[in-house]
Amino acid sequence: MSRTADRSTSTDEAPAEAESSARWLLLVFQLPSKPAYLRVKIWRRLQVLGAVAVKNAVYALPAGEQAQEDLEWLLKEISEGGGDAMIWEARLVDGLSDDDVRSLFNAARGEDYDAAAKEARTLSEAARSQVEPADARARLVRLRAEVARIASIDFFGANGREAVEGLMSGLEKELQEETAMSDERPEQAADGRTAETLTGKVWVTRRDVYVDRIASAWLIRRFIDPAARFKFVPAKGYSPQPGELRFDMYEGEFTHEGDRCTFEVLLGRADLERDGALAAVAEIVHDIDLKDGKFGRPEADGVRTLIAGLCAATADDEERLARGFSILDDLYRFFAKPARGRQ
Repeated sequence: MSRTADRSTSTDEAPAEAESSARWLLLVFQLPSKPAYLRVKIWRRLQVLGAVAVKNAVYALPAGEQAQEDLEWLLKEISEGGGDAMIWEARLVDGLSDDDVRSLFNAARGEDYDAAAKEARTLSEAARSQVEPADARARLVRLRAEVARIASIDFFGANGREAVEGLMSGLEKELQEETAMSDERPEQAADGRTAETLTGKVWVTRRDVYVDRIASAWLIRRFIDPAARFKFVPAKGYSPQPGELRFDMYEGEFTHEGDRCTFEVLLGRADLERDGALAAVAEIVHDIDLKDGKFGRPEADGVRTLIAGLCAATADDEERLARGFSILDDLYRFFAKPARGRQ
């Protein structure tokens, strides 16, 4: 059964557009050898628009009125610079698939978010030692503007935004409460949710689940609510319904906080941090998801490869959860054994 068919029949998933209906705008161009600056200028404009290269001198954007207008202006610049260009509206038939092109967009935006997260960590360290609060706030404002720019061209909900938003929120809190301890961790949501109020819910997250969302869903199903249902929705434009809780989503009820991934946040909110095996799993998930090497877990590379393998094997989110749960069940049992039993 195709992924589209699965989503159209499941009561726990939002309907999706047919994967085969994707339309793309392709800018195909040729530039003169001189002036040299024209090539750099066009490349920079394409980066600002969020376009990705699908072939040499062939750049794609999701079809839409704004994208068409942006490319028409760029075509005009190319022509005025002595180059040749055409804009095509295309449906992919063979070769690259729609998913392949979406992956190119997500990879590009993922790199942008990773760079922003690195800047947020650098700023956080500087704010604790050498940068005046006013300077740190000014840099944070600029960083928020840059993340907003990246989000505006994040057409398919790339991984990474939740991490950088959490880092920026944590830094903002530190700057607002200069007397607070830097490692203070809230144990309860601002709206008063505790472990007792987390059952009987539909848990909503972004499609194309990866390590933090798979692990968070496992934690919910295994330790918070065995009857929990999951719903997979687009990264943008979803309005939660009554009885739903969002996790690992921008503005979700449970998402990154400071330098903690969603799994770590859920662990604290559900008062499960005293479980040593869960704490070990949380450190592995953190190291894979945030890529900061905070805990230096030797198991992280192996688990990362397993998760990447299962995600490459299937695009179906329910199947990704099922396969991921098996990996995490074994990992939890391993850490739950006495040290001698792990040999």
